[in-house]
Amino acid sequence: MNRILPAILALLLAAPTTALAAGNAHEPESHNWSWDGIFGTYDREQLQGGLEIFLGQCINCHSLKYVHFRDLMQLGLTEEEAKALAEGYEVAGEPDEWGDPTTRPAKLFDPIPSPYRNDTEARALNNGALPPDLSLMAKARKDGSNYLASLLEDEEYNTGETSDGGLYHNQYFSGGLIAMAPPLYPGLLIDDEGNDVPVAEMAEDIAAFLTWAAEPRMEDRKAMGLKVLLFLLVLTGLFYVCKRKIWANVEH
Repeated sequence: MNRILPAILALLLAAPTTALAAGNAHEPESHNWSWDGIFGTYDREQLQGGLEIFLGQCINCHSLKYVHFRDLMQLGLTEEEAKALAEGYEVAGEPDEWGDPTTRPAKLFDPIPSPYRNDTEARALNNGALPPDLSLMAKARKDGSNYLASLLEDEEYNTGETSDGGLYHNQYFSGGLIAMAPPLYPGLLIDDEGNDVPVAEMAEDIAAFLTWAAEPRMEDRKAMGLKVLLFLLVLTGLFYVCKRKIWANVEH
């Protein structure tokens, strides 16, 4: 009995330490974002670059269920461009006369579709792992924009080397190992001058796009906040003038 109690105490003390070590991850690197500060706004060119990467790479595994094709016009796409983009995807349609499921080209009011029919298919095609929806990922993670950019920029991760369990090393992911293969690599995108777009730039573009996906009304919120501050400033001035007017002839 005297030996059992110390052993139990040792296990209880070691368990939190082990769990903490397993969850350790480096703090994300800080980036300069165009929307930082009260006057900051999204860079439309950067958002369009992130959209291109998402549709070319991320959509093969991840969904974006809270973003509709019509929302992409906020990025600078015309209505015709958004419609043409939507029509390139098939979504579930109304059942036919026999009750069998049908598909139809997506329309502006449709959300960007998942690459899988259901979660079971998603797990079956990803070794049991369920790729998360990325609509709110930038809000779901602490310091989300910097986290996403740092995760995708990690040099060791982008070498493609795996652990014995087939997972990829990434110092910014909890536990240091991630199932997702590196989606970005030199040569994935070519700029107007024919040069490879750097991985770091692509990582920032997709992080910016996912930040917009999570906060599409951020610019409106900032504009409203500035209007409220201006209103309160004017109101304070009026109150001060009224106070001076009312109490001007009163002895103190």
